[in-house]
Amino acid sequence: NTGTRNRVPPLEGLNSVDWLDNASVMELGDVPEHLVIMGGGFIGVEFGQLFRRLGARVTIVEGGEKILGREDADVIEGVHQVLTEDGIDVRTGAFAKRVAPDAKGVCLTVELQGTDGQTAEIRGSHLMVAIGRRPNSDDLGLEAAGIGTDDHGFIRVDDELRTNVEGVWGLGDVNGGPPFTHVAYDDFRIVRNNILGAGGASRAGRPAPYTLFTDPQLGRIGMTESQAREAGHEIRVAKLPMGRVARAIEMDETRGFMKAVVDADTDQILGAAVLGVEGGEVASVIQVAMMGKLPWTALRDGVFSHPTLSESLNNLFMTLD
Repeated sequence: NTGTRNRVPPLEGLNSVDWLDNASVMELGDVPEHLVIMGGGFIGVEFGQLFRRLGARVTIVEGGEKILGREDADVIEGVHQVLTEDGIDVRTGAFAKRVAPDAKGVCLTVELQGTDGQTAEIRGSHLMVAIGRRPNSDDLGLEAAGIGTDDHGFIRVDDELRTNVEGVWGLGDVNGGPPFTHVAYDDFRIVRNNILGAGGASRAGRPAPYTLFTDPQLGRIGMTESQAREAGHEIRVAKLPMGRVARAIEMDETRGFMKAVVDADTDQILGAAVLGVEGGEVASVIQVAMMGKLPWTALRDGVFSHPTLSESLNNLFMTLD
């Protein structure tokens, strides 16, 4: 596991300004007056809300049509609403073209999508680049060892995390899997069992949970609604606003909603998104049910302590009745 480093964009003038990535931004001694963030993915959104809560003015600039582009439209809309309510300026469809020093810091020029090349200038005190990561594999001498990589520099591995060279394994961020600590830790489990244990450990069929650590959180497990439809499943969708969750009302944080996607033929839960207070913890309860192959009715009829967030799973799945 060699880790990753920031992906540097081919942005005109980038070398003329001092810019930050998600590591260097944590070393700041002062809160930026106006932090401009390139990238509306997990890193950009989390750091954007963090620095807004610390008192900075924050603008998130995303070249695509939406932030968090892999999520369902209603989830994206919910997160977008949270950010704007917190006072964050979110600019989508704004593709960064060049950056230059400015009297107050930096000036980012963006091309507005769908406007025949029209541009706009966004000025701030600091620029953070959060457009993704790339693996630290370019200085390992992989070619000399004959280890294969893909077009992005990630080491190719099979589901048991073997490379194409006997006795060499690839785990963590360097193998191109989901870039999360918990996934890298599970990669270790697989390699440990395959080298020191009985063997046969594989990442095939492994659930891919993740949590967007905004406030409130977005907890995700399994397929999105869009992915389930694209995969050909006949689905039913359960949805419950956090305003109907007793614990959320008690905690005075009712923004967001819970959403679960189930297979209409098998009653198996295919995935869930929980945008709400402690959304990652609630999504983990649904994940355990998925791992145990419980039907959605088991959570509808389960007995959970009151008042906990998990008891709202009764009401979430009751929406399918």
